[in-house]
Amino acid sequence: MGKYFDTLSEAMNMLAQDPRTLFLGQSVRWDGHSLYRTMVGVPEEKRLEMPVAEDFQMGFSTGLALQGVIPVTIYPRWDFLLLAANQLVNHLDKIPIVSRGEFKPKVIIRVSVGATSPLHPGIQHCQNHTVAFKKMLQTVEVIEMFNSKDILPAYEKALNRTDGKSTLLVEYAENYNGD
Repeated sequence: MGKYFDTLSEAMNMLAQDPRTLFLGQSVRWDGHSLYRTMVGVPEEKRLEMPVAEDFQMGFSTGLALQGVIPVTIYPRWDFLLLAANQLVNHLDKIPIVSRGEFKPKVIIRVSVGATSPLHPGIQHCQNHTVAFKKMLQTVEVIEMFNSKDILPAYEKALNRTDGKSTLLVEYAENYNGD
């Protein structure tokens, strides 16, 4: 793999060093997509394999965050994160608003824009909904990682931010073999 992929792996290892983090999603403990391979340095006890229930996963992540855990909740494609939009847009994003700042759950959301080469996976696996979600989200910050130099600063910000915001980090699978 390339520098972009290697830097993602480095970022996951950096996050794993924090005792508050817990990684959850599909294929975080067993191989099933390329994001799994970025987790090889993350200890097994910090990984929680989730069922194919994306809305539940985001709600579960929000609950963990309200208890002081920093969930790193992983969605291998934007197309799958759409299924969690209810929990993301109506709950995680709005809790700081409706609680008047009393509750500020911090979730790190990892999502990828699916690659279209060397094999096109079909339109339902490579859409990019970043612009739409930037418009819908009021308290969750969306950060795009276009190249390898964007990755570590983005994940460091997500982990170390003191404003209590959640962060949605967008990676580009087309770049896994590049820069």
